[in-house]
Amino acid sequence: MSTRISSILLFPAADSRLTCCCGIPLLVLVQTLCAVSIVASRQRRSFSRKGYHTVASFPESAMEQASGSQGANASDGAVPGWVEQQALDYTAATGGDGAQTWDGNAPIYEWNDDYGDIGPKFPQVEMDLFGDPDTRNDRTGLDFSKIDQIDVQQEGPVKINPIWSFKDAGLHPVLLENVQLSGYDNPTPIQKYTIPSMLQGYDVIGIAQTGSGKTAAYLIPILSHLMGKAKKLAAPRPNPATFVQNRDEVVAEPLVLIIVPTRELAVQIFNEARRFCYRSMLRPGVAYGGAPVMDQIRLLGRGCDILVGTPGRLVDFISRPNVLTLRRLRYMIVDEADEMLESDWDEEIRQIITGGEQDEGNIKYGLFSATFPKVARDLAKDHLSASHVRFRVGRAGSTTENIRQIIIQAERDEKRQVLVRLLEDMHGVRTIIFANSRQAVDDLDDFLYNLKLPVTSMHSDRTQQEREAALRSFRSGKAPVLIATGVMARGIDVRNVMHVINYDLPSMDHGGIEEYTHRIGRTGRIGHRGVATSLYSDRDEPIASVLTRTLLETKQDVPDFLQMYVPEGTAADKPKFETESDFDPNDLGTAAELGGFGGDSPGEGTGGGDAWGGGGGDATGGDDGWRACLAADNGDTWGGSPAAATPGW
Repeated sequence: MSTRISSILLFPAADSRLTCCCGIPLLVLVQTLCAVSIVASRQRRSFSRKGYHTVASFPESAMEQASGSQGANASDGAVPGWVEQQALDYTAATGGDGAQTWDGNAPIYEWNDDYGDIGPKFPQVEMDLFGDPDTRNDRTGLDFSKIDQIDVQQEGPVKINPIWSFKDAGLHPVLLENVQLSGYDNPTPIQKYTIPSMLQGYDVIGIAQTGSGKTAAYLIPILSHLMGKAKKLAAPRPNPATFVQNRDEVVAEPLVLIIVPTRELAVQIFNEARRFCYRSMLRPGVAYGGAPVMDQIRLLGRGCDILVGTPGRLVDFISRPNVLTLRRLRYMIVDEADEMLESDWDEEIRQIITGGEQDEGNIKYGLFSATFPKVARDLAKDHLSASHVRFRVGRAGSTTENIRQIIIQAERDEKRQVLVRLLEDMHGVRTIIFANSRQAVDDLDDFLYNLKLPVTSMHSDRTQQEREAALRSFRSGKAPVLIATGVMARGIDVRNVMHVINYDLPSMDHGGIEEYTHRIGRTGRIGHRGVATSLYSDRDEPIASVLTRTLLETKQDVPDFLQMYVPEGTAADKPKFETESDFDPNDLGTAAELGGFGGDSPGEGTGGGDAWGGGGGDATGGDDGWRACLAADNGDTWGGSPAAATPGW
């Protein structure tokens, strides 16, 4: 039975005395069918739709294909390139114990007190964490030519020499191996500068394009620093071998707190921490809304060294002294800082930073984002050290040339037809479709599903269980077309997303060009190439000017209907943006006080005060063996003066 009964609802208002041929009152019949329709729709949305074939080609012209494709008609049945839809119950158990599990409950490497300094390898755990050895290196793309050409500007009291390979960074050997297992071969620009800066003990502000590897940029140096000191710094915890539930729980006392705006991003960073902590005694945890509170409390009760969380759940747990305390905290990271501070979380963020028993003078801070508005600068001014360093990779809020941007003119009544053509012509590739409202997401989900496309969807009205199941289905390729609102636009890193479609362009009142940047940044991540197609209508005129400048900045073709917004003369070569969300000398000190901007200059790799092993380049502060370095560490060096920096530049 179809979930659509609009033809029935066209009947005149039914009087309770009217009956159908079966003798059932017509009003009752209509009400029953409506109820069945709603239930069927909800049940249909509670299943993911499968189907995925990989194709690595890009269309010669998406505009030409959208207007005159030779592809199959989606309405003719299963579309070539898409496997036939298969149902997956969102509410089914995802674990092996028969109980519903959540992404935040994913297993971690369980440390045994008998392991010594480094834990043994477990092949099955490696497979679960890092994937098939034959495909691990697919994590990062091959097109680093344009990424390496991006200008990196730095500001601060010292000049940081970048690293040019992970081997030259002076990382703890276990972490270096985990980085390699994760498929990271070459550091991205933000990683080249952030890793040595944090190893040297500086507070860091990192402004980089979405998809540039900011998460690894701060996790790698933090975990490298802590791996050799975990036994000294970490709180007592129960032994997993003898642990008894409801008897041996402890209060979670993390060394690292990472604050993020969305639940999905929290789970993603937690998973990255799981990989990087492999074979170490560092224990990651995650706290986010929508998932069962008691499940998360039980997991934290087993100990937690690296905690990733969303503001609301963190404030809740901090208010429970028997669950969480920040008195041992050594690092605090605010990821996607602009989104966190310009949304409704400003009060919660400041409560977390100042109200959790932590010793602020003993904490290193990091703020990372794609933009840097004044509200973020104010937070930095209040909490970061005066000697902090700042890095800007490209223009704040810019996107990358690895993403091919295509703008198609389509009015509201034409959009669905164009969308189907786009999906037909790039069939089989993992695709994200963005719409501006939850209702639009639901409507598109129904529309594409009825065309037999393997589609799933998510937005803020879905339960956390449904959101996690949808994202899990999309990651695995069971439902390679995902429709979403802006909940997906921030930081989510799904491998091999080759096409992003803006069914609705973001409005200037709700994110504007910065939201556009975050959306299209779901493709073309960390060296990969991608395509972003946007459907433009007359109602998108407010964003037209800045959208055109964005196309020019990244050397994209400007369609005829946007030519009127192209600046005249040489201004088209270097388009100016009216509002640069960027550093303001009046907020954070003058350039003369902090040191001027510098470019990306070659230099020796600088490992900083926690260099493990010799490595390559000039890894300072370490020794030839990481055990010797650990033995020589006579105390907690938090807040010490970094020795490897170059002063007075």
